[in-house]
Amino acid sequence: MRKPRIRRPHSLAGRLFAMQTVLVAAVVAGCAAFAYAADRGQAEDAARRQVTAAAAAVAASPAVRDAVRSADPAATLRPYAERVRRDTGVDFVTIMDRDGTRWTHPDPDRIGERFLGHTGPALDGRTFSETYTGTLGPSVRAVAPVTDGNRVIALVSAGITVDVISAEIRRQLVGLLGVAVAALALGGAGTYLLNARLRRHTHGMNATELARVHDYHEAALHAVREGLLMLDGERRIALVNDGGRELLGLDGDAIGRRVTELGLPPALTDALLAPEPRVDELHLTADRIVVLNTSPVSGGRRNGTVVTLRDHTELQALSGELDSVRGFAEALRSQAHEAANRLHAVVSLIELGRADEAVDFVTAELELAQALTDRVVAAVAEPVLAALLLGKAAQANERGVELVLAPDTGVDDGLLPPGLPARDLVTILGNLIDNAVDAAAGEALREGGPARSAYVTVTVRADDGDLLLRVADTGPGVAPDAVDEVFRRGWTTKAGGAERSPAHGRGLGLALVQQAARRNGGTVAVAEAPGGGAEFTVRLPLRSLRVRAAVTP
Repeated sequence: MRKPRIRRPHSLAGRLFAMQTVLVAAVVAGCAAFAYAADRGQAEDAARRQVTAAAAAVAASPAVRDAVRSADPAATLRPYAERVRRDTGVDFVTIMDRDGTRWTHPDPDRIGERFLGHTGPALDGRTFSETYTGTLGPSVRAVAPVTDGNRVIALVSAGITVDVISAEIRRQLVGLLGVAVAALALGGAGTYLLNARLRRHTHGMNATELARVHDYHEAALHAVREGLLMLDGERRIALVNDGGRELLGLDGDAIGRRVTELGLPPALTDALLAPEPRVDELHLTADRIVVLNTSPVSGGRRNGTVVTLRDHTELQALSGELDSVRGFAEALRSQAHEAANRLHAVVSLIELGRADEAVDFVTAELELAQALTDRVVAAVAEPVLAALLLGKAAQANERGVELVLAPDTGVDDGLLPPGLPARDLVTILGNLIDNAVDAAAGEALREGGPARSAYVTVTVRADDGDLLLRVADTGPGVAPDAVDEVFRRGWTTKAGGAERSPAHGRGLGLALVQQAARRNGGTVAVAEAPGGGAEFTVRLPLRSLRVRAAVTP
């Protein structure tokens, strides 16, 4: 059995085409009817003026006045009336006595009969016109008085039959219908072309389907957690979802604003303005690390760009923590290796019968290892900072760099407010120490190793209501012309001192330090260290952090 065919609703373009075709047809028909009525009225007015002029001219003719006074007016007036009728194009010219007796008529058999129509106004000396049905049928006629002084001695009537007027209107109507058909054809063709273009743009969908697509579009746009931007050909924001507003920190109505007006970091702005596609680029905003992908939109004269943004902040923080844990593991592995070497030395001393020397060796190693731990624990009671400093000290020692605590370092337990996340503290101090160790170790190798000692000095203390974090190294320092660039993502002096682009994955540490400091209301400054290297100072306001922790639910 054949299944019944389900009729698909007409597309939006098809419905608009039908509606516009009906509308064009109605407009053309209305215009044609109006033009026909106007032409008919104008034809009747023109006929009325024509017969009035003809009647008035005949009535004013001295020859007519003389013929009326003659003994046989009909004999004289008949050829004259026929000549006037042919010359003026009217259908009849009737000259009659005051009582309506015809002296002239196109039909000779009607001469001598009474005139059919009104003559009262003309007998009073006035020329008038009317539409009346006479012997020739309905006609537009005018009646004018023939006067001798102040006395009406005869009447003249000239007229055009309605059939003649209708024939003229029919001729005009044919042309009017031709124009109407041409207008309808042109309107239909234009409507078809416009709707064909609309059908291409709407992909043949009807109004219900378009509404459903719009609803799905809005729902999907707000449901996607990733940021989505659409830029037009002039690099204005044509569309942005909630994720994009949050990741870029956009306030208010961003639609229609240029990318250069959003206040984004220069590197991110350049990436959004770039004509070529960008794939998985890391960029920093004021508070976040985002992964950027751009894809140009092809087609049309003005191309746009589709931009996707992913929040990389948490992942980068976890990656930093993983690097720290990996560093700790490497330090523990190195310490285990060193402990094994020392244990072999102790066993060898005992086997050689030098027990006292073995005890002295072990005691010295324990005192050396415990000295740093005691120094750190005594100065820094905050467990997060203490653990971080001990781990970084072990890593630095493996690279031949000594990690030194400044004499004024001191952080009591409970000094750090709950509003300061431990992750941000690890990000700030850990990245500063890592960079300092890299710089000091690299400079020591460049100078020839042991000829110059490499060390990093760390200061952590409360200072005028701020938490001061200062890291100084014995590296090459920062050039004065690069002070403003060190916190820009992609800036680095590693691998030969050349500045790297963001694609190399370097130069992210100091940018993260500045981002974490700003997020907590702090500042970062760079200066020359007393030892000739670089000195980075971070200040975090403890008071505002406590207030933020108090008001945060």
